[in-house]
Amino acid sequence: MRRYLQMAWIAVAAALAWHPAVAQPRGATTSPVAGKAVPVKASSGKSTNWVEEKGTASYYGPAHQGRRTASGTRFNEWALTAAHPWLPFGTLVRVTLVGSGRSVVVMITDRLYSHRRIVDLSLGAARQLGIVRQGLAEVSLTPA
Repeated sequence: MRRYLQMAWIAVAAALAWHPAVAQPRGATTSPVAGKAVPVKASSGKSTNWVEEKGTASYYGPAHQGRRTASGTRFNEWALTAAHPWLPFGTLVRVTLVGSGRSVVVMITDRLYSHRRIVDLSLGAARQLGIVRQGLAEVSLTPA
């Protein structure tokens, strides 16, 4: 039964990866935000036209420890990393908790396929923001 569920999950993930509304080619430099293409300079994190993004953040940790991320690196739950739907891998992003002003700088190393959240933080980044107990929080993302 467990094997069947794993295979079903892989099939769903593969279907989503090739869906035109979700999939983006590697090295893509534009993204749909509010119906507009926003240019982003690949992996340097410098001088981007992307200004800010607001929404819900969550975190992921022990279940993914040691697994490969979409960028090819191994996931470390204590590193300051994050998953984002479209920012290039290696981009440094400042995640600021709305209301408190607490922030942390993370590196994008994975992809997030969610229409409800804008970023998935590693456990280390979530601890620095203080969102581990509630699990979800409203944040703003800005270039670091």
